[in-house]
Amino acid sequence: MKAMVWTAYGAPEVLQLQEVAKPTPRDNEVLIKVHAATVTLGDCELRSLQVAGWLWLPLRIYVGLLKPKRITILGQELAGEVVDVGRAVTRFKPGDPVFGPTMLRLGAYAEYIALPEKYLVRKPADLSYAEAATIPTGGVNGWHFLNVAQVQAGESVLINGAGGSIGTYAVQIAKALGATVTAVDSAEKLAMLRAIGADQVIDYRQTDFTQSGQRYDVIVDVIGKSPFGRSVNALKPNGRYILGNPSPIAILRARWTPMRAGRKVTFAVATYQAEDYSAIQALMAVGKLKPVIDRRYPLAQLAEAHCYVDAGYKKGNVIILVENH
Repeated sequence: MKAMVWTAYGAPEVLQLQEVAKPTPRDNEVLIKVHAATVTLGDCELRSLQVAGWLWLPLRIYVGLLKPKRITILGQELAGEVVDVGRAVTRFKPGDPVFGPTMLRLGAYAEYIALPEKYLVRKPADLSYAEAATIPTGGVNGWHFLNVAQVQAGESVLINGAGGSIGTYAVQIAKALGATVTAVDSAEKLAMLRAIGADQVIDYRQTDFTQSGQRYDVIVDVIGKSPFGRSVNALKPNGRYILGNPSPIAILRARWTPMRAGRKVTFAVATYQAEDYSAIQALMAVGKLKPVIDRRYPLAQLAEAHCYVDAGYKKGNVIILVENH
């Protein structure tokens, strides 16, 4: 089969189209013919190893000290069709359309992938493969952050990093929950954010939301770059500050900073529960939630797609369509 192989740590050109062995599913695994995958900022950061300092050495040890060895194909979410199942699989059969995360295995940038049955969800008929592929990272995390925040109708919610895969889902979910939403991102993404429902938009290059004098019931920091102390001070009494991509320092500050007026700081990592998928699909079914897709690239142009995401231009999701699908 064809796959985009991660040949070294570095620029997008390290992703090379190669012929590799087609996987065989183990007893608890499903073999999937991949129709669509995505390019997230996380994929790009891992490819180049431009990650937080505390993650650099553990990732090198896990993936390969000098070059990728344990994992040689990137891609953390996908949608496709089941073509074979292991003998212990009970929920799926060949021909079933599915989607899901690849978790620490990665491997979505290939024509086929074998994944444990428990990772996968059946794709609804009214969703394309490209749309379904955006749900595991953006949809599940967006829902999880707002669920942890216990957003109520009438509350004010600010989402920092609103223009990406998670943020565009979070904006729409917050609106569906009845909140007034302020979206923070670069100027190039503000029109799109208004179009998907943001009540107010802020260009982070021009305005620091923590110094505007506005106060919010909930602040969701998707990208982990809002200033901790000032963000806490931008909360209303009983406000909640959700750290979606926390550094170790932010986690320590969340644990040790004394909170006043009932404020809370929580760092949230999605755990991919069945109820999360059900909630997302219910909102999609009534038209309150729609994946935002910026661009589509064939598998062979994965390096170009990574260049686009590296540049910070991505609005919502960038899709990889595997060739011949």
